[in-house]
Amino acid sequence: MSAIKSSHKKRKRDESPTREVTIGVSDAKPGKGGPYLVSYPAVTAPADTAFNRYAKKKSKSATQNRPSSEVDDGILLAGETETVEFMTNEEETGRASEGGCQYLVALHNRRTGELSILPDLKNPHLLTHTVKALKSIQPVAAPSKTQFREAKTALGETFGTKKAKAAIRAAERNHVDIGAMTGVMDYVMESIQKGAEGLMTADEAKTFADENRLIPPFDASATEPDDVYPLHGIIPEAEWKALSVSAFDAASNEKERLALLPHRYSEYIKQELARITSGGMSPKQKRKNLKLLQYISGMLAFRQERVYEKLQPLPTIIADSLLARFTEVPRGSTSHTSTSSTKTNLLAHIFALCLKLDQFATDTAVLAKDLSMKTTDVNQLFKSLGCKVVKLGDRERVKLGLPDSTAETKRAILTAPVEFPKPRLKRK
Repeated sequence: MSAIKSSHKKRKRDESPTREVTIGVSDAKPGKGGPYLVSYPAVTAPADTAFNRYAKKKSKSATQNRPSSEVDDGILLAGETETVEFMTNEEETGRASEGGCQYLVALHNRRTGELSILPDLKNPHLLTHTVKALKSIQPVAAPSKTQFREAKTALGETFGTKKAKAAIRAAERNHVDIGAMTGVMDYVMESIQKGAEGLMTADEAKTFADENRLIPPFDASATEPDDVYPLHGIIPEAEWKALSVSAFDAASNEKERLALLPHRYSEYIKQELARITSGGMSPKQKRKNLKLLQYISGMLAFRQERVYEKLQPLPTIIADSLLARFTEVPRGSTSHTSTSSTKTNLLAHIFALCLKLDQFATDTAVLAKDLSMKTTDVNQLFKSLGCKVVKLGDRERVKLGLPDSTAETKRAILTAPVEFPKPRLKRK
């Protein structure tokens, strides 16, 4: 046993002789019977209380080459006096051991002044106690909700304020006796079922909503974006055949070509006309795009003016069609007027043609500026067509022939099959 000597002096009025204490580490091997550290609850057991040790069965491999403090994890200590029983609280003891605080046990020999420290670290056993006299008493069940409410009401009636008593009486008046409704529930359910006979199912409601959208005719089963909104559902076939692009071929410059359009003061129209006439398209695709641009320009002019003179570059059949489709004649009147529904429907038709012209990726900010509208309102109309307003990735921009400077520009993208936005439910 290695020893360390230290001197300890007590201060008193008179000097006492020096006492030497020898501190050392014990060479004794710990046995299976302890020692153990315990922490009592509020009640402390007498010093002569005997404790028994109980161990949970574990495999030898689980306890081999492990510190004794870890092997002791499966140990339970139990002791009793005449009135109280003590037992290891496994849950609390486990938490204490996980806290990382361990102890060393030391034995002090008063006769020799020797202090021997046992080498093994110990985790304390946190004990719980049970009073023997109370074990035979059955635990009282928790009160039910009805009992709790009755007791609370009685307490409020006796000691409550005037405001509290008034609240109790109001609650009693509003209380519904479910038992009294037992006999009439069948009649209530029958009445509800009869009233619900005329209501639409979820699928019928969706079909009804789709049919009444202020958008061009669409094909929900289309697998290609170009087929979602059929061309002749937006521009009737007779009007499409009436459009001519020969004058654009004869024009010598951009200014002359722009003069052939009904609506010239539009940045979108100027950009698209320059793109179409700059080359890079097949003659068939160029003719189609020029016809689309002519019709879009005519619809923009109609939205702004609604007079025949402004639509002069277009055939008369187109002017008559726009007037018939996108205005209403009030009862008792002969003049055509625009309503919020016809204006929205006209914009939806314009945007559907813009999608076809822009390979189904339209810059909404440019259109919003031309129409003197908020970009968010224009985006919302594109969403009603089934579009998603997002920024294009590098691959999509290369495919559309767009420069890198447009990376931060949001565009309305139409994909197939088309998915319309679901109606928002109002939260209570």
